[in-house]
Amino acid sequence: MTTGQQATEERLVQSEAADSTRILAIDVGGSGLKAALLDADGNMITERVRIETPELSRPEVLVDALAGLIEPLGIFDYVSVGFPGVVRKGKIITAPNLGTDVLQGFDLASALQERLGKPVRVINDADMQGYGAIEGKGVEMVITLGTGFGSALFMDGELAPHLEIAHLPFRKGKTYEQRTGDKARRKLGKKDWNREVRKAIAALRVLTHFDRLYIGGGNADKLKIKLDPDVQIVSNENGVRGGAKLWRER
Repeated sequence: MTTGQQATEERLVQSEAADSTRILAIDVGGSGLKAALLDADGNMITERVRIETPELSRPEVLVDALAGLIEPLGIFDYVSVGFPGVVRKGKIITAPNLGTDVLQGFDLASALQERLGKPVRVINDADMQGYGAIEGKGVEMVITLGTGFGSALFMDGELAPHLEIAHLPFRKGKTYEQRTGDKARRKLGKKDWNREVRKAIAALRVLTHFDRLYIGGGNADKLKIKLDPDVQIVSNENGVRGGAKLWRER
């Protein structure tokens, strides 16, 4: 076999291995836990499953709930988790809408890896949704409108260090999350909530000078404001699909 033939054969083997990779992607939310299996390119190869997020009296409740959630999905090789808070090296630093007092310091990646027997990576949920939404060109920002307010920033496809913009002062002595989260939407009403989101977008434009902004999350479809050409609403499936990127180098 020539060197060229050997190289071609190695590429074919690598391609076949990539084609058979199954990634379990989990999206942890304040109101729901979602999961699906993906191929290496982020295409969903199962339907997305969902259960209500349980009340977390201890960290193990979350692990038990996720183990039960994924039972119908079958076998997988790697696990990606998007979590609504600050995560460092798989360990939870903050969990504003789930209970920081319960989860702070919990090594979710290690706990799931031990439970599932597969390699696990955990990042912020908006960061993972961003991986599923972005094009990889210029400065791209993602915000999620759900129970809270999530954000992620990318430069030419590379994820920037996570910033908890949600909890920075925004308007009237309140934070971004307190003015645009789900509680605010219910309290303010549709018209005023939409106005707050529009003001938040304007502020983030000044802050980041984004080339594109993607809006996801469970309340994104409740936006009725006119969006600029560089702003678009994206599917919530990106919160799962982005999990493939965490293992792309494999």
